Amino acid sequence: MRFGSRVPVEGRTVAVAAVAVGSVLAVLAIATGVGLGGAVDAVAGEPTLVVTDENGTELLAEPVGEETEIAIEYTHSVEKTPVSDVYVADDGALVMTRMEFSSFGAGLPSQADVTERDGRYVFDPPATRYETLHLKTGSVADHDLVVGDERYDVAAMSGYGAVELTVERR
Repeated sequence: MRFGSRVPVEGRTVAVAAVAVGSVLAVLAIATGVGLGGAVDAVAGEPTLVVTDENGTELLAEPVGEETEIAIEYTHSVEKTPVSDVYVADDGALVMTRMEFSSFGAGLPSQADVTERDGRYVFDPPATRYETLHLKTGSVADHDLVVGDERYDVAAMSGYGAVELTVERR
């Protein structure tokens, strides 16, 4: 079998690629929706949060599961209190699940139904999907990106410029 071959699998034609891994030759079947016992999922890749700067340069690529929380944390410019916007990856998009904040101020949901948890206000917004989330970072807000248990200074990584967050399969 050679690179680029096509072979039948369960009544479908599947593209095959051979990849040298050390001294072993691995053969990968590339398809979607074919029952290959998990091989398709491994090839299609897992959802990955990708952060790029305004020039399109990739700053970060972090695998995310369905339950992985992705938070943008920053300091409110007027109130000088912490704010956290929390998302999850869902089918190639980011979905906002909640906003946590410590005081009411400009741009925060002052008339929305909020609850109080652990001394902070929590707003559970209607599900909003973002194929691309645009974020303008700044030195005052000092944006951090928290992916699961990992924290990244996305403001410094981008030179305090704009970034885009997307979810891709890699």
